[in-house]
Amino acid sequence: MGSRKDLPLPFTYLLVGAAVVLVLSFIALVVFWREPHVRDHHGVLLPRLVAAFLDSRVVRAAAAAVSLLLFAVTVVALAFGADDATNPAPYLVFVWLWVGVLALSLLFGPVWVVLNPIRWIHLGVCRLARVDPDTAILRYRLGYWPAALGLFAFTWLELVAPDRTSQAVLGSAVVLFVVMDLLGAFLFGRTWFRWADPFEVLSRLYGALSLLGHRPDRRWVLRSPLAGLEQVPVRPGLLGAVAVLLGSTAYDGFSANPAWFSFSQASPVPVLTQTAGLVAMIAFVIATVSLAGWAGAVLSGTDARGMATVFAPSLVPIAAGYAVAHYWSLGVYAGQYTLTLLTDPLGTGGDYLGTRHLTPGTALIAPTLVATIQAAVIVLGHVVGIVHAHERAVSRFDRRGALLGQLPMLALMVVYTCGGLLLLFSS
Repeated sequence: MGSRKDLPLPFTYLLVGAAVVLVLSFIALVVFWREPHVRDHHGVLLPRLVAAFLDSRVVRAAAAAVSLLLFAVTVVALAFGADDATNPAPYLVFVWLWVGVLALSLLFGPVWVVLNPIRWIHLGVCRLARVDPDTAILRYRLGYWPAALGLFAFTWLELVAPDRTSQAVLGSAVVLFVVMDLLGAFLFGRTWFRWADPFEVLSRLYGALSLLGHRPDRRWVLRSPLAGLEQVPVRPGLLGAVAVLLGSTAYDGFSANPAWFSFSQASPVPVLTQTAGLVAMIAFVIATVSLAGWAGAVLSGTDARGMATVFAPSLVPIAAGYAVAHYWSLGVYAGQYTLTLLTDPLGTGGDYLGTRHLTPGTALIAPTLVATIQAAVIVLGHVVGIVHAHERAVSRFDRRGALLGQLPMLALMVVYTCGGLLLLFSS
């Protein structure tokens, strides 16, 4: 990463401008937003036909069938396809699953609840065995921690694991995940998927930002992301799950820095060095948010216990902004390219989808457009995060406590904003 004096003048203006936007947003909130305004039941009801379409069993069954088919193709390609760059399985896992769930959740809500093939496999096994899928051998008390660990395992596989796209490594990871996810579901019932399945938790967190959502009475509405964030349950491990999403994306940007890449590769054990870097970035997020939460509690004169977790949903839009900025080009280009590989999953020369000669479009990844999108979504994510943190503060503290208690989090968000822009544009 270049030093500050090496940064071009327009980029320096961008950093200063982003910080100013956050500070001005905070000042406006203090002046004009003095009491709670957001309720989880807020929103404009969708027309009945639209709501009926979204709730249609046919639509949901079709979506689930496509997901199960893609899961089957992934398994078959890993087991019997060519172990080279023509195998679509790595693209299905690292692009369509990881980036695709992010995009679909931001647009349509927690879609992985419907698409999750492991959930459907578990349901099928229970139906064959004539067992209630909600039957639990053990009572679930683990909060979001299994999901946080699962998300960490996936990001480690994506960012650190050697030969991550090989059939041996990726195939073993897929088998291990399926076995562990099914085991958890058989032990704890379907509750496991809601709190412990990493991709369902990811989809629920990012889906909270969607303009489409359910009210508590399950009716479809158009809503603000703030109303969605108010519906995120605060349970142990929430900060850990959000920190993995935020810290892993930050590490992905940081790992592209030539100095870190050279250092990690020159170390005696590169995998351990890179793993330590990933863990350090996630730990940095947990530590700084916890410190800001503690400082805010002290300034507001409230109990500091659990304060960081209470405000953890405010980090979701920040994590989403980083993720969209970081994965935009990959999702757009590699997402299209996956179709050219998917048409011949076994590498036999077939063209089952007729997409062998598809050329990915590049209009949406023009450098200027990408840079604009990256800067915009990072700043927007932080603004939404500040507004939600302010809403939480005024709903829990008196006016003076709400004002003082937010200052540490505001300072942290300014640091995160500038740091995120630096990682994107200065590596």
